[in-house]
Amino acid sequence: QVQLVESGGGLVQPGGSLRLSCAASGFPFRMYYMTWVRQAPGKGLEWVSSISDGGATYYSDRVKGRFTISRENAKNTLYLQMNSLELDDTAVYYCVKDFDPRYSSIDDVRPAGQGTQVTVSS
Repeated sequence: QVQLVESGGGLVQPGGSLRLSCAASGFPFRMYYMTWVRQAPGKGLEWVSSISDGGATYYSDRVKGRFTISRENAKNTLYLQMNSLELDDTAVYYCVKDFDPRYSSIDDVRPAGQGTQVTVSS
């Protein structure tokens, strides 16, 4: 049974930083493309960043240069380091298994976890 448990969210001021984690279980994590998506209040899911099984990374234009995705296969954990946070980064963040925005629609994503809330506010 696939389990993805996100953590690390919180309330932060603009310009601040947070590090999100996603603990994965129930599948061979090291073999899968992993992605962070987010959902802002009243909006649909938005792709944020992805990392391949080989470690190649991809970012949306909105977060490029501010966020860093990484993975630690020995711990079955996915991370998202978020720096220079902006008000528009406020959202619930989800990690998703095996979603590549180059080949699939975000409309088909159904996050398996509960997500972690990130609130950027002064």
